[in-house]
Amino acid sequence: MEPDTAQQLDAEIELLRRVAQGDRRGFEELYDRFSGVLFSTAYRVLNSQEAAEDVLQDVFVQIWEKAPLYDPTRGKPMTWAITLTRNKAIDRLRSAQRRSRLQDELLQESQTAEQFDDRSSFDAASTSDTNKLVHGAIQKLSKDQREAIELAFFSSLTQLEIAERLKLPLGTIKARIRRGMMRLRDLLGPQL
Repeated sequence: MEPDTAQQLDAEIELLRRVAQGDRRGFEELYDRFSGVLFSTAYRVLNSQEAAEDVLQDVFVQIWEKAPLYDPTRGKPMTWAITLTRNKAIDRLRSAQRRSRLQDELLQESQTAEQFDDRSSFDAASTSDTNKLVHGAIQKLSKDQREAIELAFFSSLTQLEIAERLKLPLGTIKARIRRGMMRLRDLLGPQL
């Protein structure tokens, strides 16, 4: 390692040691030394100045908090800080992608709901009659079957969630739902 590079590395390690001890002046010096490189790292991942600035702020908070954990035998301070920045930027990017996917799904659901809201009054009356038939048939099921089916279809719980809620084996819940659905088919078959 060249003398200048070795001195620079020693200076960075010393700055991180000072930051680990809560030295605000050392933190300011570290910020001045690292912020440009860390900002550009975040910007390359996010391609947004505002998002990169937010990540930079988060990373420096993280550096302040995690400086005592830094181990110079595992890498250079700049490499450690770049890794923190890159990981934080990728997390932010993934979070934004998840939010975007959820918004798309909500939009699709609302469009689907609007289509059903636009149905004719005949369709609405027909659906109302069908609902009454189904509700009446459900009331004819055993209490155990009715409870499992209502939780599955009206509360949108999975079979595993129903088993946990009722404190019963999963196989028991599956059997109750299957038998209840077969009974409903028998009860509703001729009417639908």
